[in-house]
Amino acid sequence: MNTRPHKWRGFRRRAGTLLAIGAVFATSAVTAQAADESISVDFSVASGAPTYRASGWIYGMTENASGPADHFYRDVKFRYMRAGGAQLDSPGGWVSGRYDRRWNSTRAQLLRTRSLGGEFILLVHDLWGADGYPISRFPGDNGNWTDYDNFLGRLIDDVRATGAPVQWDLWNEPNITLFWNRPQSQYFELWRRTYQRVRAAFPSHLIVGPSCACVPSTGNTWWTQYLDFVRANNVIPDIISWHSLPGDPVANVATANATLDPRGIPHPRPYQINEYGASNEQSPGGGSWYIARLERAGADGLRANWAGGGNLHNDLGNLLVRNSAGQHQPKGEWWVYRFYGAQSGQIASVSPSRSYDAFATRTTGAAKVLVGGRGTTGNIAVNLRSLDATSGIVQNNQVRVVAQRIPHNGGGAVAGPITIQNSVVTLSGNATTVNLPHSNAEDSFTVTVLSPSDSGFQSVAVAQHSQQCLDNTNLSTADGNQQQQYFCEGGDQQQWDFRPVSGVADTYTVVNQQSGKCLHVNGASSADGAAVQQWTCNGGTNQQFALRKVTYAGNDPHDYQLVARHSGKCVDVNGVSTAAQAVVIQWTCKSTSQASQLNQTWRLWGR
Repeated sequence: MNTRPHKWRGFRRRAGTLLAIGAVFATSAVTAQAADESISVDFSVASGAPTYRASGWIYGMTENASGPADHFYRDVKFRYMRAGGAQLDSPGGWVSGRYDRRWNSTRAQLLRTRSLGGEFILLVHDLWGADGYPISRFPGDNGNWTDYDNFLGRLIDDVRATGAPVQWDLWNEPNITLFWNRPQSQYFELWRRTYQRVRAAFPSHLIVGPSCACVPSTGNTWWTQYLDFVRANNVIPDIISWHSLPGDPVANVATANATLDPRGIPHPRPYQINEYGASNEQSPGGGSWYIARLERAGADGLRANWAGGGNLHNDLGNLLVRNSAGQHQPKGEWWVYRFYGAQSGQIASVSPSRSYDAFATRTTGAAKVLVGGRGTTGNIAVNLRSLDATSGIVQNNQVRVVAQRIPHNGGGAVAGPITIQNSVVTLSGNATTVNLPHSNAEDSFTVTVLSPSDSGFQSVAVAQHSQQCLDNTNLSTADGNQQQQYFCEGGDQQQWDFRPVSGVADTYTVVNQQSGKCLHVNGASSADGAAVQQWTCNGGTNQQFALRKVTYAGNDPHDYQLVARHSGKCVDVNGVSTAAQAVVIQWTCKSTSQASQLNQTWRLWGR
């Protein structure tokens, strides 16, 4: 009987090597220094609207489906979740007489996934209990299928009772003993029986498989024998799936086509790479690269989850971390998916380089490019062509280019992308080149092209004494709502549009993206302690804030005071408090050359 740890408990067998997922991967040990490379984007060639193929993952929702908060899903255009109660009671599941807890969690996660607009992929093997722990029996042992048939009957009834459709992933990684410690012939019989039962019960539900720990290969006998079996027995999955850990979705899809064709299995049919991104590829750079490759391949993807214990059912598949107060905060890679989720309009054509790829879109008023690399460093030249094909951004042969770096930060929390360029450039033949210095292989970049007159910017505002963000309290839309500091968690209530005030240098109205209302000093007061609120934007000088550079030793170039134009006083966290929900007021500005004024220093990463 297999005794190896379940991969979601922190280990993974690949190519004969057991990888400890908790280990620290030294960038210098795995990163190859690349020569400078270039990619090009042609905005005149469009190929339909984005469908966010890569925005899915395994598990990552709390057992009762109450967390993480909705915006963490909606902001990234969440599409898929794949789950079935793994690790709950260990051993657990039907085979151990502990089915109910796993099903109750699965049901809750299924219903919340649907409420968030996602599709739910049901992991039958986890509900049986084959999640990497030694179990007493597998379906069909000694030719006896009675208990498995009873299990399927219960599961089918339970799914029917939810009233919600699912995709049926009939058995995970049946080609390795960690999940299927029996002959392939016994698995084939399981596949045939399960396929026929599910198809009879739910004719419209989609069936997914084989979800092997492999990539398509003409020389992989397990893969080719599976295809031969499903073709001969008329039990071909609606969605053909595999795992890419690591792998290249583009090459995988080409090989999948080559193995389906000679067997007369029709394609294109949906392909689902329902585990992508090995543990040392889960970073902004690796995530961006996989997004670009999945989109290029035309395959849907679910990001792998290597968590164990309480982290599997939490943390959005390792896209989030929790601080000491238990509050979810985004990692750098979550910001990658957030940018990806904000790409709309039409997909533009990208020519990749050897080490880098990109996903690009155009819509009226903006062109967006997400750039990712795979374990390399070097300067990336992004050639932007046919910019006039994007309506509204070229004026007098000029555009505004905003380039941002999304940091990995060692896998810690990231408050937001960091602007490295915001400038108006003159085009040559409706084209320009943006140079991105890629010195950390785990980081990625975004490029946004706007009209030259779009001189504002978007940013979080991080109080430097507490490292908390300026936040619209309780997501209120009411006039007069006093603002606060709160843990930086990436929601629109912490995203601010800085809109320049005409004719006044470095002065902005500051508009909350969640409420659409302006940062405002109560009653246009000039008194110390006056509340800083939100209010319907009205153009008043008590809604206008100058950005004053902070100059103390060791400050960051993105550090500013926000100075109310009407009073000359600074936006200030009351009492230098470091507590979450401490209120924000105006106060006499402290010296910009002294570190003691950090409760008036706001780091504007988007500036």
